[in-house]
Amino acid sequence: MRKSGLAMALLCASALGAQACDITIGMVMELTGPAGAYGQAGAKSVEMAFRDINEAGGVLGCQLVTDTRDSQSQGNVAVDQATQLVNIKNVPVVIGGIISSVSIPILTSVTAPAGVVQVSPASSSPTLTQLSRDGKTGGYFFRTITSDALQGIAAAKYAIDSGLKKLAIIHVNNDFGLNMMREFTASYEALGGEITSATPYNENQPNYSAEVTAAMDGAPEALYLISYPVDGATIARAWISQGGPQKFLLNDGMNSSDFIEAVGGDYLEGAYGTSSGTTETESTKYFYANYEAFSGGIAPSAPAADRSYDAGAIVGLAVAKAGKAEADAIRDAIRSVVDPEGEVIHAGPEQFKKALALIAEGKPVNYQGVIGNVSFDQYGDISGPFRLWQIKGGEVVTAGEMTAEAVAEVKDSIK
Repeated sequence: MRKSGLAMALLCASALGAQACDITIGMVMELTGPAGAYGQAGAKSVEMAFRDINEAGGVLGCQLVTDTRDSQSQGNVAVDQATQLVNIKNVPVVIGGIISSVSIPILTSVTAPAGVVQVSPASSSPTLTQLSRDGKTGGYFFRTITSDALQGIAAAKYAIDSGLKKLAIIHVNNDFGLNMMREFTASYEALGGEITSATPYNENQPNYSAEVTAAMDGAPEALYLISYPVDGATIARAWISQGGPQKFLLNDGMNSSDFIEAVGGDYLEGAYGTSSGTTETESTKYFYANYEAFSGGIAPSAPAADRSYDAGAIVGLAVAKAGKAEADAIRDAIRSVVDPEGEVIHAGPEQFKKALALIAEGKPVNYQGVIGNVSFDQYGDISGPFRLWQIKGGEVVTAGEMTAEAVAEVKDSIK
């Protein structure tokens, strides 16, 4: 049976500032499997955010701690782990997953039915928006990444502007891959591009030569690969070895040093990619200066790292604002810690100390995140810029940015 808000408050108050109690937040991350690199980076980011809030004094007289579970990049495993966190550990919040094929089953099978807050740092499927529109999330779901409905538009415009006019698509056969393919295709064709083929693949296969052969039909000029680093590398190597043109467009998750090293930087030279972007703030500077040392060597630019810190920070501040470790109160408090009318707060212990003092005084705060200004709409979605990047000399370099306004303009122009 879940602890009542009063019981938790009394427990925390009994610590009398000695930090003798813990408030446990559940985390289901892809620590292993095809998305393992993302989940490892994300988990460390949440831990860093909680570390910073705890150093600022903690919340409700307690320390924030995580109970972190590995989804193994599989939806069924994720559901089992989330069920344990919710039903046995009685957590009021689950942070995760990273990929949509993990977050969606957690949401539909566990958190929404149980009335538990879920915050995904990196699940971008439009299905999550639709679930909210259909009233199936109870308002308990939030994410700190833009929807693929918008990334598909940004990627299509970037491809056309970069001279990629005739593409084959190979995409992972899950909710994320299907939606990304559909959103991109609609925008790309509306902008004058030609899709020669769209080939799905199932994860964790030792060989993808059949999929690559199918994708080469129609003489494409380049390949849009919607994948994750491990399988993506296998597919890219097969594409190259079978004589496919060495021109690539890549989704956000392929911004990975592991992927580049596995394929070979020379073969990916000039490859294009898109990612949810950031608008630099003092939080961005703080995170980039401190994350690598905290994480044990993970680069702050690792996919999901920046927005996972923001997910952790927002959850921690929302617990303080709620005044109790209860899901409904935390859900209702989340938007109030990114209040546009509140006093601007950035990342780090000193800033969080200021935020916690303002919250204790009943004043609004506006946490400006590592990814920039975070503001949730009625569906728990955010909007923001997109980073346009290329692979140069075996490294990912920024080539430009599409603002949220620019994406909206393209969207309006192709309706």
